[in-house]
Amino acid sequence: MRGAILDMRGTIEVTGPEAGRFLDNLLSNDVGGLAPGRAAYAALLTPQGKIAVDLLASAIPEGVRLDAPKFLVPDLIRKLGLYKLRSKVDFRDTSAETRVAVLWGDGLLPNGLPSLVSDPRLAALGARAYLPADGRLPEGVIDVGPEGWRAHRITLGVPQGGLDFVYGDAFPHEACMEQLNGIDFKKGCYVGQEIVSRMEHRGTARTRVAPVRIDGLPPEIGAAVTAGERVIGRMGSAIEGRGLALLRLDRAEDALAAGVPLMAGAAMLTVEKPAWARFAFPGETAA
Repeated sequence: MRGAILDMRGTIEVTGPEAGRFLDNLLSNDVGGLAPGRAAYAALLTPQGKIAVDLLASAIPEGVRLDAPKFLVPDLIRKLGLYKLRSKVDFRDTSAETRVAVLWGDGLLPNGLPSLVSDPRLAALGARAYLPADGRLPEGVIDVGPEGWRAHRITLGVPQGGLDFVYGDAFPHEACMEQLNGIDFKKGCYVGQEIVSRMEHRGTARTRVAPVRIDGLPPEIGAAVTAGERVIGRMGSAIEGRGLALLRLDRAEDALAAGVPLMAGAAMLTVEKPAWARFAFPGETAA
């Protein structure tokens, strides 16, 4: 089993008798009914339906823990405060006292880890453990560090906010959130719901984060992806031979049909469909 400490992640505890209901009225997924040991992938959206922050939510005895990018924690608390009104709920930044760890791969999960929850996006992403500030990975777990985790995530084709899509600019469908269990289309209203539902029912998501195989040096984040002289997307995170790119899939389809290669600088890209994707990729005729 492999693991890593993710010090770039922060945590917020949302507590109080109305914590679950409060979050359900804001987030894209149902988090109020989470059982112990279970987590939900969700996003707080802007009123325009774009991702302000995506996060993992898990149950704690007093309410709900939110696991989000550490640099966004202060702004997330501020946004939650704007919606609080008379709700019986409190927010506390627990990043300084909690370390986020991730464990994945072959073998049984170690016993005795605090707050261990399975990643709800994909089974292959393993589990999160929320350790004390001085906590370490359990004995027997191979520590591959954040870069090892990054390589695993990229290999699986799973986007990361701030790298593979821009917060405040990407719709949930563009970040494949509905493919990765991040949207509950049956739950009640939440911020941005109407736009997300419209995109789902009309099938209008033409831009997606997609895995690409890279022939050449890994391009920098933000590098233009081109088909001939036409820009059809931007590169996200990449490792040797593999990466993620935010692409107009219809334009990638046109390029494939015309025999025009996709390029990011001097590197040639080949779009690859991940096993979890349920929508049509370039070269396919149906979803």
